[in-house]
Amino acid sequence: MTTGILSIDQGTTSTRAIVFNKQGQPLFSAQQEFTQIYPNNGWVEHDPEEIWSTTLSVCHEVLDKAQSAGVKVVGIGITNQRETTLVWDKVTGKPLYNAIVWQDRRTASICAQMHEKSEEITAKTGLLLDPYFSATKIAWILDHVEGARAKAEKGEVAFGTIDTFLIWRLTKGQSHVTDTTNASRTNVFNIYDMQWDDELCEWFNVPRSVLPEVLDCAADFGVTAAGVLPLELPIAGVAGDQQAALVGQCGFDKGALKSTYGTGCFALLNTGTKPLASRSRLLTTVGFTLNGQTHYALEGSIFTAGANVQWLRDGIQVIDTARASQPLAESLDYDHGVVLVPAFAGLGAPHWKPNARAAIYGMTRDTSNAHFARAALEAVCYQTHDLLVAMQQDGVAVSSVLVDGGMVANNWLCQFLADMVQVDIQRPTNMESTALGAAFLAGLQLGIYADVEEVAQLKAIGSVFTPTIDTDIRSACLQRWEAALKSTLMFHEC
Repeated sequence: MTTGILSIDQGTTSTRAIVFNKQGQPLFSAQQEFTQIYPNNGWVEHDPEEIWSTTLSVCHEVLDKAQSAGVKVVGIGITNQRETTLVWDKVTGKPLYNAIVWQDRRTASICAQMHEKSEEITAKTGLLLDPYFSATKIAWILDHVEGARAKAEKGEVAFGTIDTFLIWRLTKGQSHVTDTTNASRTNVFNIYDMQWDDELCEWFNVPRSVLPEVLDCAADFGVTAAGVLPLELPIAGVAGDQQAALVGQCGFDKGALKSTYGTGCFALLNTGTKPLASRSRLLTTVGFTLNGQTHYALEGSIFTAGANVQWLRDGIQVIDTARASQPLAESLDYDHGVVLVPAFAGLGAPHWKPNARAAIYGMTRDTSNAHFARAALEAVCYQTHDLLVAMQQDGVAVSSVLVDGGMVANNWLCQFLADMVQVDIQRPTNMESTALGAAFLAGLQLGIYADVEEVAQLKAIGSVFTPTIDTDIRSACLQRWEAALKSTLMFHEC
């Protein structure tokens, strides 16, 4: 009988469940999108109950398929949108407020008030003081929901990123846990001693009692309670989506660089077992922790990537499907002249301007749907170029980039990316690296894999895109991007 691992991939715009076999091949999958809520300018929320219902739905669907096909599912791995913040009642399990999404900028003023602590916060967490991370979101919920802080002070409230919330629900409240990667994205976790930090909790006004227990990425996170899923299964692997993608790309060795193109774009560079402090405003974060040993990473975060294409489709409705962006982009030459700076949720690394807003430059009466589509795709590549430049400034030489995520099914995008960053772009055979990474972690804990060396043997590169662009054309493209970026940052200061 074939052995399978259920991977729950709870992302920013959809929830997926995939059953993988031991060879890392996807056998069955299901996916459901859910509602994006925008209550105010710069605010982004999700309905926790909708996240839960979509999770149950896709899990039931793939488990039923697996059972019908005679596949024995033996455990669960979970990967999730990071930093997105939930607070719920420990007795009822009911959330006190909607999930505040990682993209949300409502706490920018709180961060500004804490500016004098910024260097100390970075020294402990590897992160910047920014609304992106969970700590200010926790404090906002406790201070804006009636009675929430009082309940928290009594130990009646739990905080969690999405992984923690799902585990709580799957185990019917028996497990209030997270892993080191998700903990490292909260701004209240010290990545040097790998513990919640009392001083950080005090600065951010986050009660220690609300925080979950922190485990390795491959660990015993609990067992699903009877009746929740068709099977009672151990939850054996957890990692935030970007770190899970690093594992899924088998980036276990120092120097491995992966870049995931989902709702946002996140480049993660394995820097080994010692944290590397960035001089270029990149993040120092946990890459993964296995058998008590942590590998660290440098990370560059771009807040909107696939979200740019979603905006084209759902916002201004210039395309019907994401796939339609590729032929539109291919229809134009390099000198089309339109540049999009996609600061829809502010600008991430290396700029960190939470209040910057998107702008488009170079439009004429001839500007068409094709220009919007190409500019949206190009912007992702330009921003990736900026991240790799920042990594080089930190003394790290990049020889190739492992890519994954929904956007990289677009061959034009991969080629343009290679042209802009001037290194080979390697695309795996299985582009579901995030979900695969969660499955690998669960497999390690369950003994399906003996060690990471056995997992690494499963790595399979499907396509390689090599730079081919003329030097002068590339320079002109990057100059237009830099001018547009500079103008957007100047407008932000007005």
